Amino acid sequence: MDAPAAIAARDVGRRFAGRWAVRGITLEIPAAQMVMLHGPNGSGKTTLLRVLSSAISPSQGEVRVHGVPAIEARRRIALLSHADGHYDELSGRDNLVLAKELGKMPGSVDGVLDAVALASRADDPVRAYSAGMRKRLAFARLLLKEADVVCLDEPYAALDPAGHALVDDILRQLRARGATVLVCTHQVRHVAGLVDHAIRLENGHVVEQVPAAQVSPAALAAPPPGGDA
Repeated sequence: MDAPAAIAARDVGRRFAGRWAVRGITLEIPAAQMVMLHGPNGSGKTTLLRVLSSAISPSQGEVRVHGVPAIEARRRIALLSHADGHYDELSGRDNLVLAKELGKMPGSVDGVLDAVALASRADDPVRAYSAGMRKRLAFARLLLKEADVVCLDEPYAALDPAGHALVDDILRQLRARGATVLVCTHQVRHVAGLVDHAIRLENGHVVEQVPAAQVSPAALAAPPPGGDA
C-alpha cells in the first residue's frame, strides 16, 4: 500500500469577512519533495501556506498531513511566517530555550544558533537585533523543531546576500534529511533552481502545477516586488 502524501488538500477554501482568499484548492505533495508557491500579490499564497501548515483552519475542504487531519499533525509541521513572535526583552538564546521547553522541540539550541550564524550574538536581547538577525532567529526556532513538513513564507525577505546564501544552505539541509518543504516566494527564478515542483496561484486559484524546470518564462522574468522577496 502506497504511503499517503505528505500534504493533501481537497477542495480547500478560506474566506475572510465574506471574501474568498483561496477556493477550490486540490493538490497532493509527496513526502520529501520541495515545492514553490508563487503568484502575484494578493493571489492567496500566504493564506494557502497558512492553511496547509494548520496555522489557520480552512473555511471549506480538508487538509491532511501524512494521512491525518493537519490539526492533529501540528508537531510534525514547522512554519516560518511574517510575524517572528520573538520576546524582545529576552536574549536570542533564551527565546530558543523557551521555545524548546514549551514546544518539546528535539533540536539543539547551540546547534541551531551555529546553523544561522547567530552564536556570537546569542546572549544579546532581541530588541537589539536587526531585521535580518530577527529573521535568522526565526529560522533557528524553525530548525529546532526538526519537523517533517516545513513551510516558509518569503524566507529571503529582510536578508542580505549572506542571508540569502544561508537560506539556500538551509533548504539543501532540509532536502538532505528528507523533509517536505513548501516555499512561498516572489524570488521565482532563484527558488525554481532549488525545488522540485512549482504551484502558481492567481486570484485564489491554482492555475499551474508543473516541475520546477517548466515554470513559465513570464513568471521567471518577473522581478520581485520592491526588489525583495
